[in-house]
This record gives sequence, structure tokens and C-alpha cells, in this order.
Amino acid sequence: MFRKMKQSKLLPTQEKFDTLIGSTTEIYGRLVLLDSVRIDGKVIGNIETAKEKKVTVAIGRSGEVSGDITAHRVMVAGKVEGNIYANERAEFHKDSEVRGDITYGTIGVEHGAKLLGLVIQAQNNTSTTDAQTVIKMAQEKK
Repeated sequence: MFRKMKQSKLLPTQEKFDTLIGSTTEIYGRLVLLDSVRIDGKVIGNIETAKEKKVTVAIGRSGEVSGDITAHRVMVAGKVEGNIYANERAEFHKDSEVRGDITYGTIGVEHGAKLLGLVIQAQNNTSTTDAQTVIKMAQEKK
């Protein structure tokens, strides 16, 4: 009578990470990336990527970021306190925690992810820079 429902899981990507920030590493300051990065440690500062590059920022289960993240693709399994601007895709895995606004092209959210903030889908003709402006204007009105 009752069928067991299959739980959907986000498919792993074939992404190559050129940089790994280990679980015992803490970085204070702004990161400007030209290649994809996986963060298992702690970053306090904004993370930015070159607009013409298709760079992925992945936050591992033990990873923490306090700052805004702007990238082609953002994958979160850890904690982020700041806004996320993902041009192509944003993925939030089980037990991830985000406190900040999220702007995305497409989104994937696993059961158990915690998102606290606005979740805004960018239109095809809207860049993340335009979305950043809209969010800042909304925050100033508060």
C-alpha cells in the first residue's frame, strides 16, 4: 500500500579543484580566484571570482565562510554567513547552514539544509552585479 520513496541526492560534479583550504587553515581577507576552490577550513572575508571564468566555490562539511561569495557555481555543505551570488548554480547539501541572501541561476537544496535570507532567482538578462544592487537597496530600506 505504501511505497518507499527514493530520496533524491544532488549528483556529484566532475569539478576539478585546483586549490584546497584544509580544515586546520584560517584565512583572513579577500580571496580573488581564477580557479575552483574547496574550503574545508575557515575564511573570513569576501570570495570573488573572475567573471569570464567558470569557477566553482565549494564549502565542505567542516568549512566556514564569513563574507560574500560571488562565483559561477557555489556548493555548500558547511556554513556561510554572507550573501551568495551564483551565476549558474547554487547547491545546498544536507546540514548546510546559510545566513544571507542567495542569488542563483538554478538551485538544488537537499532535505536538512538551513537557509535564512532572501532566495532570488536571477533572470537570464540579470547579472549577479544587478542582483547585488537590488539586495543592497532592499537592505537600506529596512
